[in-house]
Amino acid sequence: MATMTDNAAPLGEDEQPANAAEPKLAPAQCAVAACADIVSGKWTLLLLRDLATGPKFYSDLERSLAGISPRTLCDRLKVLGMHGLVSHTRIKALPPRSIYELTERGFELVPVIETMRTVGEALLASPLDVVTAAEIAADTPCG
Repeated sequence: MATMTDNAAPLGEDEQPANAAEPKLAPAQCAVAACADIVSGKWTLLLLRDLATGPKFYSDLERSLAGISPRTLCDRLKVLGMHGLVSHTRIKALPPRSIYELTERGFELVPVIETMRTVGEALLASPLDVVTAAEIAADTPCG
């Protein structure tokens, strides 16, 4: 099985686990955690999915994400913009409109979304029955 390494710096000497074979990373230094922190908000991946097909007006995003509140949509777009994943252009017209699109950096997430689509389609095509799922959950130790 292939493993991926993270290029973040290890914890300081006094923070190393006693029997660590390899250095551990602080959560703030882990690239996966950093990415997950940005995209794990409710609706965020679906918003990125919709923008991956091209620029969208705010109203188009509201329609495609049925059930999202305007405040949540606005908040998600702001966060993605602050991280350089989405750009925002105001169009001066009557009424004024805004268009959003993925930046080059935002497009780097498209393969992740496509992989999630593939896995999701496989999960939907062969869901576990309720009894099997309950048995698996009961047999899985936690902690």
